[in-house]
Amino acid sequence: MRPDSLIRSACTRRDALASVLALSFGLGIAACAAPTPRPPASGADPLAPLRALCGKAYAGRVVADTPASADDPFAGKSLVMHVRDCRSGEIRIPFQVGEDRSRTWVIDVLADGRLRLKHDHRHRDGSADALTRYGGEQRVGTPAGRYEFPVDAESQALFRRLGREVSLGNVWALEVAPQRFVYELARPGRLFRVEFDLSAPVAAPPPPWGG
Repeated sequence: MRPDSLIRSACTRRDALASVLALSFGLGIAACAAPTPRPPASGADPLAPLRALCGKAYAGRVVADTPASADDPFAGKSLVMHVRDCRSGEIRIPFQVGEDRSRTWVIDVLADGRLRLKHDHRHRDGSADALTRYGGEQRVGTPAGRYEFPVDAESQALFRRLGREVSLGNVWALEVAPQRFVYELARPGRLFRVEFDLSAPVAAPPPPWGG
C-alpha cells in the first residue's frame, strides 16, 4: 500500500473512533443529566408502609399552621386518622375532625409504581362535595419515608372553577416513620402539618360520611 493510502486509512480509523467516543460520551452525559425513575422491583408493594397500619386508628395534633386563621376548623377538635380500607392497589384513610367525618385521603398506585394522593370530601348524606377528588402524583427523589404530591392539572382546573386560585401551588406530603405519620400541605406562604402518634392506637371512629 502506498504511503498516502496508509495515511488516509489511519485518518479514517481515527475519525471513526473519535465519532464513537463522542457519541458514547454524549449518551453518558444525557443519562447522568436526566435519570429515569425506576419503578419498584417486581412484586414490591409501594403501599406496604401504609398497609402495615391497616385497621388501626391514631390520634393526631397540629404541629404547624401558618398563617393561623380566625376560623380554624381544627382548633380544639380531636383529630383521628383511620387506615380503614386496604384494597389491592389502594388505601383509604378517613381523617375525622371532631364530629366532622367529611374527609378521606385516598392513596393509590399508578402504572409506573408511583403513588397518587386524592382528597375525597363528602356531605353528611354521603353526596360528594363540590371540592373533592383533588390532589397529585408522587414526586420522585424525596427522602425515604416521605411522599410529596404536587397539585395536578385536574385539581388546578377544579380550583380555578371554584375560585380557589390560592391553592394552585399546593404540594401535599405524607411521612411514614416507625412512630409517626404526618400529613402536610404546603404552598408559598402556607404550611399545615398534622402528626399522628403511631405508638398509641386509639379506638376506631365511626365510618366516614359516604363510607
